[in-house]
Amino acid sequence: MTFSQLLDAVRDHPQSVTIPASWSQGRSCFGGLIAALQFEAMRAKVPVDRPVRSLAICFVGPAAIDTPISFEVEILREGKAVSQVLGRAVQNGETVTLIQGSFGAPRESMIAVEAEPAPALKPVEDVQAFPFISGVMPEYLRFIDMRWALGGLPYTHTKSPAIGGYARLKDVEEEKLTEAHLLALVDSWPPAVLPHLNKPAPGSSLTWTIEFVQPLPELTTRDWTQYKAVIEHARDGYGHVAAGLWTPKGELVAISRQTVTVFG
Repeated sequence: MTFSQLLDAVRDHPQSVTIPASWSQGRSCFGGLIAALQFEAMRAKVPVDRPVRSLAICFVGPAAIDTPISFEVEILREGKAVSQVLGRAVQNGETVTLIQGSFGAPRESMIAVEAEPAPALKPVEDVQAFPFISGVMPEYLRFIDMRWALGGLPYTHTKSPAIGGYARLKDVEEEKLTEAHLLALVDSWPPAVLPHLNKPAPGSSLTWTIEFVQPLPELTTRDWTQYKAVIEHARDGYGHVAAGLWTPKGELVAISRQTVTVFG
């Protein structure tokens, strides 16, 4: 199933969505996809004039492939401008992912601060495509067109303080790029600490906070996104990573922060 087909599945029947093995990440489903599907279920319960401002995501446990998942939604509070929403992905009676989302209508304000510029990367056409190798790389990467342009590759023992490059979804029809697509694209990038290792070792996101700059620029699924992640601290098997996602024109669209675990 493609990304678009899975989004359609959660819109049509959020009580039971089965994710195939082609979207696996090790022994579980790709976390960015789980977050995107849960967000889509939450988005359907909130007025359209309240775009998502932030999501706080906790990956409670691994979500098994080829096993139905229920994407539950609870409206915690609806104020004059902001809706607070809780999303829970449940599999076999256990919560596997928990998301608290804040959706808010725009307000009049005299405050306007420009974002930091996008990273200075080589043009995407000058960066070699990141090859997908089945059985060696996480299976979900078959759906991601990635160009690595900053920092060392995973497991190369490169003491990179940052990683980054370009990414977009593969095998999708051209359609409007939404926050659900952005969730998958941001989480497609491996933990920024992995280049520091000299051999493969398990690593994953523990918690993830992502904020969206609204209104989103007009982008389609054919457009590239630019990504940069900076390691702020790492020790005792945990890393703290701050990241940003920009449009091809250098417009900031998302601000991300993750606590990642690594066993190596």
